[in-house]
Amino acid sequence: MSCSSTDNQEESIANIPTTVNLPQTVNNSAIIDFSNWKLTLPVDQNNNGSPDEYQPNQLVNFGYQNIEAVQPYLYNDLSNTALVFYTFPEISTSNSSYSRTELRELINPNNAKQNWSLSDGGEMIGRLQVESISEDLETNANYHKVIVMQIHGIITEEDMASHGLSSNNGPPLIKIYWKDGYLWSHKKSLVDQTTSGDALLDTSSATWFDIKDNLGYVGFEAFDFRISASTGRVEVQLNNQEPLVYTDISLNKWPFHNYFKAGNYLGTTSPNGFAYIKYFSLNVTH
Repeated sequence: MSCSSTDNQEESIANIPTTVNLPQTVNNSAIIDFSNWKLTLPVDQNNNGSPDEYQPNQLVNFGYQNIEAVQPYLYNDLSNTALVFYTFPEISTSNSSYSRTELRELINPNNAKQNWSLSDGGEMIGRLQVESISEDLETNANYHKVIVMQIHGIITEEDMASHGLSSNNGPPLIKIYWKDGYLWSHKKSLVDQTTSGDALLDTSSATWFDIKDNLGYVGFEAFDFRISASTGRVEVQLNNQEPLVYTDISLNKWPFHNYFKAGNYLGTTSPNGFAYIKYFSLNVTH
């Protein structure tokens, strides 16, 4: 369900189920293997100036259930075997203005710099639900928007070294947005399809822009979603609908490596903003 404009952040936090005392053997949570996922939270409790993060070895074997600092933002809903991602506007990463409770894929849990190329390929499949989200009182939308899945780009160590780059942050290749109950796919494409060589590594909107496609209405109901990526091809699919297939030249020229992301990346800085996203299952293959 959604919340009215009179709801606020404090009320939302007060309504979070307390799960820090769950037994370690509780295992009827969502079907998610945390072996290759890092968790980012919307808070900075260790006061290092960045969002708090938890590594796969802290999350696996239901370890997340026993970390008190995690529990307000990632917790089990035992009534329907779901994992709830809660976030609100607080602290963000250096490359964003928005907060998140989000999983970041680590194909090598010990090295975030090791990622995958489109030639390696990958597929992410999840069943999820936008359970509740704040009303948008600033724009013409009814609710704030939220990103629930991504393929994010990253500049390789080799390209950083050869071009003298100080940041490895690349653009997101695919962002799956929930906007007023509709799912949208935002896919990065070249502004100028003749761009080539070193110029492809420019991450700004002068080189890469979003193609936006409305995939259909899900409202506040659970839905299945699939993202599949390979050389020169990306497919996105909502439920059992016909997949949307991208095969443009931008994919053949995509110079970045990639990693999957899933969870709750809230697209507002409104003090009354919040979102609760449920995941019933999440699986990645390469």
